[in-house]
Amino acid sequence: MKHLVRKTLLAAAAALAAGAALADVNIGVSLSLTGPGSGLGIPMQNQMKLWSPTIAGEKVNLLILDDASDPGKGVSNARRFVTEDKVDMIIGSCLTTVAAAMTPVADEAKTVQLAGSPVGVPPGQDQWLFRLAQSNSVMAHAMVGHMQKQGIKTVGFLGYTDAYGEQWLKAFTAEGEKAGIKVIAAERFARADTSVTPQALKLTAANPDAMLIVASGSGAAMPHKAVVERGYKGKIYQTHAAATADLMRIGGKDVEGSFVVSGPAMVGAQLPDSHPSKKLAVDFLTGYEKAYGVGTANQFAGHSYDARIVLEKVIPMALKKAKPGTPEFRAALKDAMETMGRTVFSHGVMNWSATDHWGYTNETGVMLKVTDGKFVVEK
Repeated sequence: MKHLVRKTLLAAAAALAAGAALADVNIGVSLSLTGPGSGLGIPMQNQMKLWSPTIAGEKVNLLILDDASDPGKGVSNARRFVTEDKVDMIIGSCLTTVAAAMTPVADEAKTVQLAGSPVGVPPGQDQWLFRLAQSNSVMAHAMVGHMQKQGIKTVGFLGYTDAYGEQWLKAFTAEGEKAGIKVIAAERFARADTSVTPQALKLTAANPDAMLIVASGSGAAMPHKAVVERGYKGKIYQTHAAATADLMRIGGKDVEGSFVVSGPAMVGAQLPDSHPSKKLAVDFLTGYEKAYGVGTANQFAGHSYDARIVLEKVIPMALKKAKPGTPEFRAALKDAMETMGRTVFSHGVMNWSATDHWGYTNETGVMLKVTDGKFVVEK
């Protein structure tokens, strides 16, 4: 009888182990596949199509939905993920406004949200939010350092009216003041605007040493061209959301000679061998362009590449504590991300902690110059 009971218990344990091994990890992905943010979302989706289907022996299902570059749609997607699909993690969105709208849903459901954009939320509201994109402060640090070398003392600001624009203005102003660089004029515009002529005229009249354009994707070219067409002759800078081929494709000759701050993912071959991200940056770009063509990648595709690195590190850690599809597993993923330690990404070196869900260091930002229609690393 004891032998029978022992065999029964062993069989039950084996069945439980087999069930755990067969449990799928479900990840809800909300990206801007249509609308103004599609130039960011589609490359992220393309990179995800290159992912292998398993991690640590577990099948990983990506449930990808289009948020149409709309915050309301992003919220709907997030609610579906946590109520109907019972996902273990959310990835998205590639737009800050959409990602910010999704955050309260993820927070309420105690589900990690891995944003592909530098989304900022009020203090204390990012307990479950982690960013794949660099913080505006980290990138402003690199930009201000470059401006110092250029002898720039005054800057005109032309940026979005939304959180991305305002947070960049705040971050840049703070970094600039440390270096004796002052924002002497600031103008704003909505993402949907097709013209910024009045703003460009005011900024050009102020005649700052440099102009800072804060926009994203293909939308970054329009304000840039407007400033140039109004006769501005000074240096023009763009943020990391503009580090895409769309800037040159749409901006043409007007963006030649401008400066763009970026993560290292897009310029791996130009980095010194000593750079920690060089190998991964080269691997990312080589693989993406082999699949989709030369010149098709952007830094947002790089964020998807890095998301895979995150998953390969934290899923095995979480599996030691709980089974996918449970609140315990979702909590274990969060704990794993906060304790995974120094991790090299194609976009820099990440070290999230319980008190820092941005993670990148000030060495992350790389300054690029548009030269002959291409990004060239500034030495």
